[in-house]
Amino acid sequence: MIFRKDTWIEILDSVSKNKVRTTITVIGVLWGIFIYIALSGAAKGLDHGFERQFERVAMNSMFAWAQQTSVPYKGFKTGRPLQLKLGNVAELTNKIPEIQFIAPRNAKGVFDGDAPTISRGQKSGQYNIYGDFPVLVKIATKDIYHGGRFLNYDDVKQERKVCVIGERTRKELFGPKENPVGQFVKIDNSFFQVIGVLKFSKGGGFEGDGDVFIPFTTFQKLYHTADNVGWLAIAAYNNVDVIQVEKDVKRVLKEIHQVAPDDERAFGSFNLGEIFNKVKSFSKGLTFLSLVVGVATIFAGVIGIGNILLISVKERTRELGVRRALGATPNEIKGQIILESVFLTLVSGILGIVLGALVLSGVNAATKDVDFPYANPTVPIPYIIGALLIMIVLGTLIGLIPAQRAVSIKPIDALREE
Repeated sequence: MIFRKDTWIEILDSVSKNKVRTTITVIGVLWGIFIYIALSGAAKGLDHGFERQFERVAMNSMFAWAQQTSVPYKGFKTGRPLQLKLGNVAELTNKIPEIQFIAPRNAKGVFDGDAPTISRGQKSGQYNIYGDFPVLVKIATKDIYHGGRFLNYDDVKQERKVCVIGERTRKELFGPKENPVGQFVKIDNSFFQVIGVLKFSKGGGFEGDGDVFIPFTTFQKLYHTADNVGWLAIAAYNNVDVIQVEKDVKRVLKEIHQVAPDDERAFGSFNLGEIFNKVKSFSKGLTFLSLVVGVATIFAGVIGIGNILLISVKERTRELGVRRALGATPNEIKGQIILESVFLTLVSGILGIVLGALVLSGVNAATKDVDFPYANPTVPIPYIIGALLIMIVLGTLIGLIPAQRAVSIKPIDALREE
């Protein structure tokens, strides 16, 4: 009977008899699926935004640096300044097998505000300088263009005076059509050859578009840093607990530098992997909340549809009696009522999905150019199909109640109904 034209004419006639009542009922179900779509999309948008913000940085990465002791230990007083050394890298790698990559880093101008002067001819400016190893690109991807490259191990081994500059540095020191690769710039009175231009990306890490990268060993000689290391960028393997890796790194560093095991201030750290996990957990929690709230609201709306159909069955008692008297079987009557229930539920669901998609589209357009970790709020198609299937099942189940009521009326009694 689902493919019969008369069936759908009767359904449309039935739901249109009281338009206000039907509209209110549809809105009740529509609101539930709308809440589900909106909240799920919001959670996904937060997820996508954070991934975009750090899309070129390993999600299981962390950073560690030395500070001051806060607990006396083995004859050392409180407040002893600590300094990471290049040799700490090998010790950490040997003692913590969960570590995949370690990149020791130094910087000039980043923390002290005393950025070095870089010049080319009559043009000059102040830019942050980083001393790095090539392994850095394993932790934070660097896109190089203009036919250049990033630092390699020969640059480090031979202490070459080469540099990779940022996009802003190129614009301020070179002409619009000039290729900087192969050209020379002066950094603190020493000439460096440009080997690459770093393409700045919002999801490319923590450096700016004007920063300059030179080999770690060259940085040592230029600024007399010996074996000192400013901080360590560390990436763990994908299948390990990066929070535990952070604890192990601090534990090993405390052993190396003779720091009390309970000293929580001696070494600082920032665990990007932990932040990622928290965002993922929050996103999953918000998605689950949207499911619970959405299903609860949908269920309440579907109950409203059941009540409307009960009233409709009461109002159509005489009509149902005539149909029974003319030979309509109980299954046909029951199927008609259930189809009405599923129809109302399905229409409400589709309208709610369309409304939710429009709202998410508007939010996406409003946040596209905003510097905020939020992007592309969408709901996976399987989630939407699953929600519609749930609505169809609920609509079918709730339709059984008025359907059973309709077939329980005896034809002779229904014909007497005024």
